[in-house]
Amino acid sequence: MAKNTQPILKRCKTLGISPAVLGVNKETNRNPKQSRRKQSEYAMQLTEKQKVKFIYGVLEKQFRTYYKKAEKMEGKAGENLLILLETRLDNVVYRLGFAKTRREARQLTSHGHFTVNGQKVDIASYRVKPGDVIAVREKSRSSAKFKALVEELGATATPKWLEKEKDSFEGKVIAMPQRDDIDYEVAEHLIVELYSK
Repeated sequence: MAKNTQPILKRCKTLGISPAVLGVNKETNRNPKQSRRKQSEYAMQLTEKQKVKFIYGVLEKQFRTYYKKAEKMEGKAGENLLILLETRLDNVVYRLGFAKTRREARQLTSHGHFTVNGQKVDIASYRVKPGDVIAVREKSRSSAKFKALVEELGATATPKWLEKEKDSFEGKVIAMPQRDDIDYEVAEHLIVELYSK
């Protein structure tokens, strides 16, 4: 399985995003270089696309597939794209507080630590829908890692489209995410412009 192995802090600095968006509570010690060159329109569009790909850990081919799906859906293609990415199982696991970062959520999902409606799902890109119950598998609940995570991240605020009891090993999707539920700054219209060329 292909994955992005770029250093997180370095990539965040290049794309101009806070590492906190990825669940990383470190900051780079390097002094940011102030670029005086004005970015071209294409460079801004490309940066925005790379930013979203990096945040969700999605590679180009899969990202393009998401965009094609988003175009066919009702509403704005850019918002639909973000909603498709936000409803990936690995992202939902992260947003429920079962993992410290989206990368960790993807790994835990791939290792089969979660169930959706009682069925084991080990596909990180699995799309959840309203009514789905995401839970840590019974076998995994006794592990020190999950006990510590649930206690440590139990107080983490979950977005309004998800529901989770404090110190609980399960959460529920109560609605589809909306544009204002996205927890980072993104100009999705630039991605649409890039793919529309």
